[in-house]
Amino acid sequence: MLSTSQTLASMAEACLSMQQLKIIHGRALRSNLHHHPIVLAKIFRFAAVSPGGCLRYADRLFSQIYQPNTFFYNILIRGYSKSSTPSRSVRLYNQMRRNSVDTDGFTFTFLVKSRSRMRIHSPSIMASDEIHGAALKLGFCLHLFVMNALIHLYAARGVPASARRVFDETVGADSVSWSGLVAAHVRAGELELARQVFDEMPDRDVVSWTMMVSGYAQAKRPKEALELFMEMRDAGIKPDEVTLVSATSACTSLGDLQMGIEIHHYILENGFGWMVSLCNALIDMYAKCGCIDQAWLLFNSMEIKSLITWNSMISACAKHGNADDAFMVFTHMLDSGTRPDKITFLALLTAYAHKGCVDDGYGLFESMQRDYGIEAEIEHYGCMVDMLGRAGRLEEAYELITGMPIPCNDVVWGALLAACRIHGDVEMGERVLKKLMELRPDKGGYYILLRDIYVAAGQRAEAIEVRRAMDVNGATKTPGWSWVGDEHSPHHSS
Repeated sequence: MLSTSQTLASMAEACLSMQQLKIIHGRALRSNLHHHPIVLAKIFRFAAVSPGGCLRYADRLFSQIYQPNTFFYNILIRGYSKSSTPSRSVRLYNQMRRNSVDTDGFTFTFLVKSRSRMRIHSPSIMASDEIHGAALKLGFCLHLFVMNALIHLYAARGVPASARRVFDETVGADSVSWSGLVAAHVRAGELELARQVFDEMPDRDVVSWTMMVSGYAQAKRPKEALELFMEMRDAGIKPDEVTLVSATSACTSLGDLQMGIEIHHYILENGFGWMVSLCNALIDMYAKCGCIDQAWLLFNSMEIKSLITWNSMISACAKHGNADDAFMVFTHMLDSGTRPDKITFLALLTAYAHKGCVDDGYGLFESMQRDYGIEAEIEHYGCMVDMLGRAGRLEEAYELITGMPIPCNDVVWGALLAACRIHGDVEMGERVLKKLMELRPDKGGYYILLRDIYVAAGQRAEAIEVRRAMDVNGATKTPGWSWVGDEHSPHHSS
């Protein structure tokens, strides 16, 4: 028969929620076993590091422990390393040192993870962390898991030189060490060096493959991302959720619908179809490859929809000119209790622009800020200027820009200049070009737009003068831009 202390320890081990833990803790208090080392350790561990735990509760428990040892410090440091306040781990470490409590390899592993999640502004600390120095001084740099944590710390900060230095000092580097070095180069945008390290790896795991595929996809090198993805499959490495999202994103960038369909089949055949992030990527891929019906089928089949899911479908409708469908999805989104964000409103403004509903667009623009507390960003203003410009409401667009509470850029002014060309407004075109010459005197496309306005108005002398000013300023011809068509960035047009 188990003793009371063994029973309480077993209950704490099997605990699933803080409500259960508090009952167990209460029984321990009534039995005067709340300081029993095993019972206390089990209760404390759940509160500090379990997904269903509570760090505040663990902190209160810790404060009541008489002379906590290394185990208790490590557990709480680990808990804070995964929390929204990772700096608390460093304070606990300093407390350990003041109280002459021994540190070990686990202490530094959790500390380094905390440091990787902290915002560091000092360049010297970014490249050579003080916790790294303490681990070196106390002899813990012979521990592989400490060295791996340090490699990943510098990888997270995008400092590959420091990551390489730690890697070169690591005894018995394993796949975690190599993956950390690949990650460091990817994070720093050094894809060639990342690929060189990747190719040198003795054993490539799913993490390293995924790191490279994702790196290529994020760097707008989709062809290489898909080529490596196919190599990964041929090598018998089963891709994970992140790999598949990256590969699907690469298909979207390339407009490779056939490969996207193959990846979709793979996702379904391997039981990944329930993953929201993958469904979101597939909706985006189908929509941007022109298969809006397939995007709708996928959207309607999803039992769980994230904010990104709703935004993806609203954007898909907007880009395909289905403004009414975009507003319908938005209504269902609100009914579901999902709160919209800045991307939602940018997609809706795009839908209004396509439909030519300027007054409704203005109302939405004001509602975004008034009813949802979302401050308009440069992209929202750009979309509004585009919308007003297409409708010929150039003076309103000009007043909107000059009244912006944030700095304007040349792309927004350029959208208004393009509208001046469409509507042949010479006077407004001249005013806009003056603003553009202050911002980007080197961008020739803007001069050419005004020149075309003059030519259309029969003002040949002025057109020649604009061309001369373009040459004097060394401006070169550039493509034009418009916000209508993409919720994330201006639309490129030659």
